[in-house]
Amino acid sequence: MDQQQQNPNQLNIEITEEVAEGEYANLVIITHSHAEFVVDFVNVMPGTPKSKVKSRIILTPQHAKRFMKALTENVQRFEAANGPIRDLEEIQVPMNFGGPTAQA
Repeated sequence: MDQQQQNPNQLNIEITEEVAEGEYANLVIITHSHAEFVVDFVNVMPGTPKSKVKSRIILTPQHAKRFMKALTENVQRFEAANGPIRDLEEIQVPMNFGGPTAQA
């Protein structure tokens, strides 16, 4: 097969530099209707009363289920290579992250 010819089923995916940098999120809020799942990724910082949604992804129920399956499989692979991921409820995390505590 000539290198110029592509498989018609092959998907060519590109990513911009801005998107490649990613967004940090430590909270996910999931809502749904009969037609879609809305997944909001939020970065909550201690001591701040307000947080903004960093990214919103809207999925069909079928794609949400496929995403759940793919995420489950990837977490299992990660744990097989790196050991179990401990749930945050099991770990005492200092909420000040080592920085100065805010005072009013």
